[in-house]
Amino acid sequence: MVSYLFICRSLTYAQRTAHVLERVGIPGSVQRSPKLISREGCGYCVRIPERRLADALTVLRREGMAPKQVFLQSADGEYSEVKA
Repeated sequence: MVSYLFICRSLTYAQRTAHVLERVGIPGSVQRSPKLISREGCGYCVRIPERRLADALTVLRREGMAPKQVFLQSADGEYSEVKA
């Protein structure tokens, strides 16, 4: 399954991000950031479906909660950073 990961600066920030997205109907799940993409050791991210990226970024920017980084996780499990 293809999805996007929004890298957050803390667990609290990831939870707030997921809550903001849920309020507008965008499903997001908080999880630990994969070690392959976590630059600061243990971090947290919010995973969203591929088709909801544009909507999610719009909502988060409007709320002043833009993610630190955004990664695409392809169907084969590979990660690539997205300049959002």
